[in-house]
Amino acid sequence: MPKSKKRNGRGRQHGAVQPFSDEDASIETLSHCSSFSDSTSVAEEGGEAEDNAQEDFQYKLKVYIDCTVDKSAKTRQGALDGLKTAMATKILYEFLLERRMTVTDSIERCLKKGKGEEQRAAASLACLLCIQLGSGIESEEVFKTLKPIFKNILNDGTANIQARQACATSLGLCTLVAEDDILDVYATMECFESLFIRSYVREDGSRPSLSPQATQLHTNALLSWALLLTICSASHITTIIHKHLAKLPRLLESEDVNMRIAAGETIALLFELARDVNPEFDCEDWEPLCSKLNALATDCNKHRAKTDKRKQRSVFRDVLKAVEEGDFQTETIRFGTERMVIDSWVRKRTYDAFREFVGSGMNYHLQANEFIRDVFGLGPPVLIDSAALKAMKSSRLERHLYNAAAFKARTKARNKFRDKRVDVVVLKAYLTGVEDSSAKDCEHSTHRGSHDEYQPGSSPTKAGLGISSLIKSL
Repeated sequence: MPKSKKRNGRGRQHGAVQPFSDEDASIETLSHCSSFSDSTSVAEEGGEAEDNAQEDFQYKLKVYIDCTVDKSAKTRQGALDGLKTAMATKILYEFLLERRMTVTDSIERCLKKGKGEEQRAAASLACLLCIQLGSGIESEEVFKTLKPIFKNILNDGTANIQARQACATSLGLCTLVAEDDILDVYATMECFESLFIRSYVREDGSRPSLSPQATQLHTNALLSWALLLTICSASHITTIIHKHLAKLPRLLESEDVNMRIAAGETIALLFELARDVNPEFDCEDWEPLCSKLNALATDCNKHRAKTDKRKQRSVFRDVLKAVEEGDFQTETIRFGTERMVIDSWVRKRTYDAFREFVGSGMNYHLQANEFIRDVFGLGPPVLIDSAALKAMKSSRLERHLYNAAAFKARTKARNKFRDKRVDVVVLKAYLTGVEDSSAKDCEHSTHRGSHDEYQPGSSPTKAGLGISSLIKSL
């Protein structure tokens, strides 16, 4: 525990809570180290400094928990953000295990009485709490308390739209982590279905009139629905395919790029799951679907933003390969001394869902969080001391040589697909146009008058002769 003077001093600062920063612990550690006696050994100094830093860090977390019930909305918001940052960047299982119901009560209060951003932060904090506790009785208790609130906000058309968007995302991940009954999972999926089907283009071709915020809500619901698909039984996946696979392509016509991408990735996920259940799976509307996916993969409509088109084309090239050939563009995630390969749409959807909440702390959780490691089949955490880690790290020269070799190999591979004759044809066309333009200028100057009359030996003729000879040489 921290010293009583610090507790009293900090207790008067509840009204000005700031989000947690990783630098706070190191700064306080330095202040403790400077006060030690010269006669204390180096090992004792390091151990005591670490203990004091840990105590100070835990005390700060307790302050944040207390401030989540403060009267000031700004203070509550700061406390929620501080807890979110701490849970996303550190493993706090032991600390939260003792205080899980207190934190749950605070989240429940903020969801019920808060507004907008506060509800959004509380919903995200609920997910992080479940991720910290893992898949067990503790997280089930937390989720049973919060699930009815999530569903009430999600289905309430008068609730704040940002809160509904956050609840759509949080309900999906919390269900994946903490739900113990598969029938309840199916019920939650039906709740999501009732939202995103409102974005379906009607059979007569007309589009529903939706605000951008409502479209984002439906996109979040679709992504959470797809996340829960990854844990469904084979029989339920078959039912879902018959019910939705023919209708999901209607979402590809949405005006919102995020909805189109979410729909494309969900279709690819469904095809992957269908082929796992039945290797001979065949879609009735396969050719029209592939045509639509190919159009999105090569979209060049001028009325769409360049960044949206670039992002869309990149995703739908992979989606088209998944539908046509059953392929997946693998991705390797490096963290510490380990690697994880994302080799399926199921694995990608799961990884993206966790990364949305832990953000930059994803690599740390992949290293140290037993629950997340179990989800991705990474086994127990690998413990490596700093000396061994430093010895395993490649030198700067080795990294430079590796990058140079990779760059050379990549350039050679790309050159195989580049036709240099295309550049020659373009140059010929350009030079021919320049020559024609010069000839027209000469002819026009001849008809203008004596003082503007074209003189032999002037630059246009030389330029024309030079261009002609260059073209002939090509």
